[in-house]
Amino acid sequence: MLDHGGRLREAAAHYDIPLGDWLDLSTGINPLGWPVPLLPQEVWQRLPEDNDGLDAAAADYYGNPNLLPVAGSQAAIQWLPAMLPRAAVAIVSPIYSEHPQAWQRAGHKVRFLQNAPLPRALAAATPYVLLCNPNNPTADRHPREAILDAAAQLHKRGGWLIVDEAFGDATPEQCVTPLAATEAAPNLIVLRSLGKFFGLAGTRVGFLFAPHDLRQRMAEAMGPWTISGPAREVARRALLDRAWHEATRPWLIASGERLHGMLAPFGEVKSTPLFATLTTPHASELHEHLARHAILTRRFEQQPLLRIGLPGNDAEWHRLRSALAEWKPAE
Repeated sequence: MLDHGGRLREAAAHYDIPLGDWLDLSTGINPLGWPVPLLPQEVWQRLPEDNDGLDAAAADYYGNPNLLPVAGSQAAIQWLPAMLPRAAVAIVSPIYSEHPQAWQRAGHKVRFLQNAPLPRALAAATPYVLLCNPNNPTADRHPREAILDAAAQLHKRGGWLIVDEAFGDATPEQCVTPLAATEAAPNLIVLRSLGKFFGLAGTRVGFLFAPHDLRQRMAEAMGPWTISGPAREVARRALLDRAWHEATRPWLIASGERLHGMLAPFGEVKSTPLFATLTTPHASELHEHLARHAILTRRFEQQPLLRIGLPGNDAEWHRLRSALAEWKPAE
């Protein structure tokens, strides 16, 4: 099993710092997530039902009815490769590590294309091309037009383009979800999640946008009740809360820019509205320094990267700024 951000209890034990003293910036989850209300008692007592309004709310929010609710986009990541014929997949990397592991486990041949632009990925001549947009962990972004062009070129040779847009909600105009499995892009498959923008990672709710037959086969493979009734109700309400969406997006964009500026003196920074990624040969040192100050960030073993999420209030911003100001890289 792969390691992920958010392993706060493990960090507390390792550094011998009480759990409640930590500032967790390791996940890229909105620290001011959608405010979950008290739910009706019957939501807890009844079995989940497909016609509860979740699909309609998601279709409206994402602009596309070609969807399947899943237990977080992680469920789609794990099941999707098993639903497709075994072949070679070009993966634009570095990437969220669950993606290549799932394709390899399903028997596909994975070709890693390090920091590759889409034309190079297409030149690999594989039936499948997979990317995250914005990318996790590098924060790189492929233009929307380039993604749609890549899907069109793959379609001509019978291929599929898979795009993970888990971090796309703050800038919906740059997302390709509305076109997935439509006449304009019939071979485009998109994964979405409520864990990041909505700050609802614990609900484990996500969506797969894909052609009907693929969604049907995946639903049958996963079986009934893949998402709990309370999680479905929370997701439905969150997706319908347009006032919250409109208020949250500018705050996240401004916060992302603030974090980018704070990290700029320490190396090359790329950012999204939900996290910033610092490239520096001192990534491990800085990760350790911040951890000693009970600030958890996400370090990547194979690359000199440090991914840092957003503080949620002025005190947390001050705490991060102060810890950074105290750091001196080893000579």
